[in-house]
Amino acid sequence: MKLAVSGKGGVGKTTLAASLARALVRRGYTTLAIDADPAPNLGTALGLASDVADGIVPIGEDEELVAAKTSTGYAGVYNLSFPIDDLVRDRAVPTPAGAGLVVMGTVRTAGAGCTCPAAAVVRALLRRLVVGDQQAVVLDLEAGLEHLGRGTAAGVDLLLVLVDGSAASCTVAGRIAALAQELGIPRIALVGSRLDQDGGCDAATACAERFGLSLLASFPDDPAVARAGREGRPVPTEGPTAERVEVLLDKIVRKVAA
Repeated sequence: MKLAVSGKGGVGKTTLAASLARALVRRGYTTLAIDADPAPNLGTALGLASDVADGIVPIGEDEELVAAKTSTGYAGVYNLSFPIDDLVRDRAVPTPAGAGLVVMGTVRTAGAGCTCPAAAVVRALLRRLVVGDQQAVVLDLEAGLEHLGRGTAAGVDLLLVLVDGSAASCTVAGRIAALAQELGIPRIALVGSRLDQDGGCDAATACAERFGLSLLASFPDDPAVARAGREGRPVPTEGPTAERVEVLLDKIVRKVAA
C-alpha cells in the first residue's frame, strides 16, 4: 500500500504522515516513510533526534549517488533505467517509530516535465518501489503541486489531500485533485486537519462536496500536537488525534482494498 499526503503549506501534512506511519507499524506493516518536503522534518516527527535528522543527506541532493545512477558518460545524456532496491536498503534510516525513513530532497529544476538526473532518481524511487503484503509506503509531499507536477506521486494507491477549513486550502486541494486525476492516481480523498470549532468541519465538508471527493476524516485543532511540533518532538502516540488516526487508517485500508 502506497499513501501520499499533500495539501497547502501548514495544514499538517507531516503530522498526519508520521501518525499514519506509526499506526501502520503498530498493525504489523513494514513501513517506509518518504520525506519529499524541501524543508524535511518528518524524521523528528518520527522520533529522530534533530541532529540525526539534520544529518541525513537527501537522495536528490547527493550528487555522487545521482551520478552513479544516471551517468552514461555522454554530456546531457542520462540513464533513466536503473535499479532502486539499493536506495531503500542502503539509505533508509531506522526511526523510533518503527518506520524506515528516506529523505528525497528538493529537485531544484523548473518545469513539470523535468527529466534532470536528480528528478529521475526521485521519481524512480516511488514509481518502481514494489510493495508486498503487510508493507506500506507513506509519502510526505511538499506543499502545493510541485511533486505532483513532476509525476513523483503517480505510483501511489491513495492520495490524501489535507484542508484546514480555509478557502485557500480548499482551492489548492481542488487543483491538486484535478492534477492527480490527470496523472491517473486511482483514489483521492480529503482529510480535514487543524479544524477550528468555528465552522472548520463544515468548511471541510463543503470543500469535499465542491470537488466531488470523499472526506475521510476531520481532525480538530489539537494543542498537544501543535505543542509537539513547536518543540520538535515526535507526534503524540496517545490522545484524541491518535485515536482518530486509527479510525482513518481503517477507512484507508478498506478504500485501497476496494
